[in-house]
Amino acid sequence: MEKNVVIDLKNISISLGGNEILKNLNLYIRDKEFITLLGPSGCGKTTTLRIIAGFVQPDSGDIIFENKKINGVPPHKRQVNTIFQRYALFSHLNVFENVAFGLRIKKLPEEQIKQQVEEMLDLVNLKGFNKRNINSLSGGQQQRVAIARALVVKPRILLLDEPLGALDLKLRKDMQVELKNIQQSLGITFIYVTHDQEEALSMSDTIVVMDNGIIQQIGTPLDVYNEPKNAFVADFIGESNILDGIMRKDRLVEFSGHRFVCLDEGFALNEAVDVVVRPEDVDVVTPDKGMLKGVVTSVTFKGVHFEIIVDIGGFKWMIQTTDFQPEGSVIGLYIEPDAIHIMKKSEYSGLYGDFSSFSEEFDELSEPNESEEE
Repeated sequence: MEKNVVIDLKNISISLGGNEILKNLNLYIRDKEFITLLGPSGCGKTTTLRIIAGFVQPDSGDIIFENKKINGVPPHKRQVNTIFQRYALFSHLNVFENVAFGLRIKKLPEEQIKQQVEEMLDLVNLKGFNKRNINSLSGGQQQRVAIARALVVKPRILLLDEPLGALDLKLRKDMQVELKNIQQSLGITFIYVTHDQEEALSMSDTIVVMDNGIIQQIGTPLDVYNEPKNAFVADFIGESNILDGIMRKDRLVEFSGHRFVCLDEGFALNEAVDVVVRPEDVDVVTPDKGMLKGVVTSVTFKGVHFEIIVDIGGFKWMIQTTDFQPEGSVIGLYIEPDAIHIMKKSEYSGLYGDFSSFSEEFDELSEPNESEEE
């Protein structure tokens, strides 16, 4: 068992309305860790949060808080607090009274309430906002009041369920930085739920990637991005070209009709595998210098780089490059050994990684903008 574990979920299973939401989930969370549950809508991440909070009881399994089983302990008796996407602030109370609410329930002396509320408003950059009406605040300011209200009662753990979902992109990015700073300065464990991979990568110490009620991978942002365990993780965290390959021997893989030196080993001789190549890791060269060559079928300008789709033997690759390549041109691809990542075949093999039907619009439409209800 790891030391400094504050929450340990053991063999948690739950079904709601005949659907199995979590399937024998095991997860421990360390003290002072910023851990993010990441996955598509309906994967079980919000249910996991609600089980930790005490809003939902699992059908089986144990919730251990600092070595004590807390199954059945009501939410208000757990040392946790939750911030939802809808902040649920009290519109009839001003900023000060919203933040002070939990302290008043605890019947703390007035002087102590004043001091703790002001410290917290200072921390979330709302110094001097004490008497403001909640309805006069912007979305970002309301978000900060919700954070202050949750933290002023000094929970051991703060649960955050898609808290930035209602904010616009620029504000969301600013708040990502602020949340991380607040978490580090207070030293509180944050358990964060999102379907936004960029949010998870930029804020977390640890990412837990979930799908279909099962944890697919746990690791640091760098580990999960650079060493995805299967095609689902590779596709969900960033864009990936995922191809069928064969490990001819250690450090030699064949895909797209070419043999490539790679860094992976420990696979069976001639084992069928999934090969991941990130779009930013491909070098565009002249056709005669390429290991592979193909025809550019579409070009999208992204500001920093161009996103180009290249047809190589009927498989559509995505490549990100700073060099413009006109549609219809033939280009070569050069791939370094450390840009090739080999994964074992899984139930997700063949479902992701070909950009034949890639469409920005479809991508955006498929993103839920509400916190999932599972």
